[in-house]
This record gives sequence, structure tokens and C-alpha cells, in this order.
Amino acid sequence: MPNEDRDFRHALERASAWVARYLHDVADLPVLSRTRPGEIAARLPAAMPEEGEPFDALLDDFERLVLPGITHWNHPRFFAYFAITGSEPGILGELLSAALNVNAMLWRTSPAATEIEEVALRWLRQALGIPESFFGVVYDTASVSGLHALAAARESLDLDIRNLGASGRDLPALRVYCTEQTHSHVEKDAILLGIGRENVVKVPTDDAFRMDPRALERLLGEDRAAGHLPMCVTATIGTTSTTSIDPVPEIARICKGAEVWLHVDAAYAGPAAIVPELAHLMDGIEYADSLVVNPHKWMFVPVDLSVLYTPHEDLLRRAFSLVPAYLETPESDVRNYMDYGVQLGRRFRGLKLWFVLRSYGRRRLVELLRGHVAMAQALAGWIETEPNFEILAPHPLSVVCFRHVPPHLNDDSAALDAHNAALAERVNATGFAFISTTRLRGVTTLRIAIGNARTKERDVRETWELIANLAREG
Repeated sequence: MPNEDRDFRHALERASAWVARYLHDVADLPVLSRTRPGEIAARLPAAMPEEGEPFDALLDDFERLVLPGITHWNHPRFFAYFAITGSEPGILGELLSAALNVNAMLWRTSPAATEIEEVALRWLRQALGIPESFFGVVYDTASVSGLHALAAARESLDLDIRNLGASGRDLPALRVYCTEQTHSHVEKDAILLGIGRENVVKVPTDDAFRMDPRALERLLGEDRAAGHLPMCVTATIGTTSTTSIDPVPEIARICKGAEVWLHVDAAYAGPAAIVPELAHLMDGIEYADSLVVNPHKWMFVPVDLSVLYTPHEDLLRRAFSLVPAYLETPESDVRNYMDYGVQLGRRFRGLKLWFVLRSYGRRRLVELLRGHVAMAQALAGWIETEPNFEILAPHPLSVVCFRHVPPHLNDDSAALDAHNAALAERVNATGFAFISTTRLRGVTTLRIAIGNARTKERDVRETWELIANLAREG
């Protein structure tokens, strides 16, 4: 056996043993990295080595240099942003995909990559109650999935922007509608598509942070009267700050009447529709023109994997398909995924999704997501009974937004905001848990998001006790 083969096998065994140990012991690590800016870079060489280094040296430096700078997203007390999970089957899928190193751009460049993606997305569609007519494609993140959805919406207007472009033409301003609770990627996608932030219209929300359908209808009418061209409405199932759920059926009715593309961002909450009592999350989705679901957010698939579903496969393909001579193939009855996006290079992401769906099965996924929602409701109950704390938003899923209101700061909004921001930093500085903040109606808000597969109620309870104790200390 050649030495390099033995060395790799040894390194692979060492790395796999480290991964298993890490997943078992991750709860003992501080969640948030304590490294200061520039500290890691300062410890690295100024240039690459002239001669190659052994695998053991790489793994040694991984533990010595890299790990201190890691914030542990796989930690059961990672409660910031949206808690996610790099699960065991997902990790196996990533390992094998990296070893195969295929480019899944054409069916023939790896038939299994294309067909496993098709099958896994069909399984996921069925599990979430998405109509059979919806075609699915894997991208990396919701930002990119949303970009492709908006591009398809633009293509649906038949302005031939694909060929003629938009600049130098007498075209009306294209308008995109969302709320202040919509994820920021919609504005970024509007920038990238040449629509511009000024043409992203923020629809008012109700007391539960949901899009107001009457306000949407009014804004659509005003824009048409002003000579603008409504292109797309983005509704959200599970907004980023509060997990509010926009009234999709009513919004869909308005979009249909106005002949405007309806895009639904269910990146976070979409997977929860697998839970029978949460299947209503997908109410009205049959009327959507596109839908994003992120299995890497709340379905235990390692980052990154986002899915765009649409009943308009032809429009998505028309927006992006461009086949040069060197990519022509004789197969006519296959799907070439390069035709559905800007990227020609495509990782074999479908493998890890397929592994996760098979390893967990529907029943275990339902149990875990149901448990996360139950933990969030328990947390909300503890907050409501604690003096000087208040809930700041409805909590239908696994995120709770709240703040501490000490009596002496009750009339000083700026001081109250600073107090809660400092409280979050004090919690995070302990290393025991990691929480994040947001702003709701201009108010600094503490936010706990539950979603890691290893999180137990004890983790949530002890984190809440830490917050309450620090708040009492002042």
C-alpha cells in the first residue's frame, strides 16, 4: 500500500474519531467563540508553504488554531439567529459527496446526482403537503433561491429582459412587495436584478407582525395608477425576527386578482408542516407561484441546502437556460439542472438530504420539531410568570421574543434598549449559551430560537434561568 494511501486512511480515521467525539461532547464547549478580531489570522503564516505538509499537521492545526475561533452552531444551547443542526447522516452525505466530487450540472455528468435530487425533493414535497405540480430544485441558500424566484417572476412579465436587458428601454418601474419583517435577501435580490431598493415596497403589518392584505391591495392599486408594474409579492411563513405567518390564502387571492407573482418564503418554518398539527402552515400554498424551504434550517441537513419549488418549471428554465455547444448532450428525456439557475457548477447536495430523510424518517422528524415548539411554549410560560419580563411578539413556532423591563428604566426607551443589548452580551460572554437580539417596532428585543436536534428542555430551562439571574443582578 503506498504511504500516501496509508496516511490518508490514518487521517480519515483520526478525523472521523474527532467528529464523533465532538458531536458527543459539544455541549461542554463554550458556544460563542471568545477570539478577538485578527487573532487567528495573526497566528497563521504569511504565505502558503513551499512544500506540502502531512495530514497530521493539518489536523493538529485544525484543533490548535481553528477550533478556538469557532462559534458552535451544532451546540444544543445555540439559540441565536435560527438554530441548526449538522446531523450524523448529513455529515456522512457531505463526506461521500466530497469524495465523489461530481459536478451535477447535466444528467450525464452524474445521473445519480440528478435523480437522487429529484427523488429527495419529491419525498420532501409530499411530506410537507406541497402540490404535486410543483417542481423542485436545490440551491445553496434562501437568498439564492429567492433570487431565482424573483428572476422567474420577472420573466413571467414577458418583457424580454433576458435578451434585451432593462437599461435604455422605456419600461415601467418593476415593483416588489414585502414587509419590514421580510428577510433582507429580498432587497438584495432586487438590487442584483436591477430593480433597486426604491422599488421594494414595504407593506404595513398588523399587531402580530403579519402582512396586512388590505394595505397590500391598496399599494398595488396605487402603483398601477402611478404607471408602475407590480412584479412580485413576497409573503413569509415564519419571518426571521418573530416567525410571524403572513396570511397566504388572502394574499394569494389579491395576487391572483392583480395578476402578480406570489413568492412564499418558508425557509425556516416550511419543514414544520411535516408535523400534523402544523400542516396548516402550508394553507394557500397551492396558489403560490414559488416557494422556498430550507432543510438546512429546521430539518437537520448541514449547511447549505435550500429548495425552490414552483409550478412554473418552464418559466424558471426560460429565465436561465443557455446551452453552449460544449454542453450539448444527446439525452432528450432527462433534466439538466444547470438550466435552472446561474450556476453551472452544482454540488451533489441532494445526497445529504436523501440521507437525512432516510435516517430520521417522518416519525422522528415530527417528534423533534414538535418538541422544539413545545420547548418554546414552555419558555414563553416561564417568561410570562417572571416579574419585569415581557413577551414582545406571538410565538407560534420555536422562537420567543422578549425583553427585561426593570422598573427604574420603564420610562427611558434608550436606556432600556441598551440594558437589553448588554444583557444579551452578558449571557453570551458566559459561554453557556448564545442568544441574539433584533428590533421590533424600534425596540431592542431578546430572541431565543430553538432548532438543534440535540437541544433538550433542560438546555432551554437552564438558559432561561441564566438570563433571569443576570437580569436580577442588574
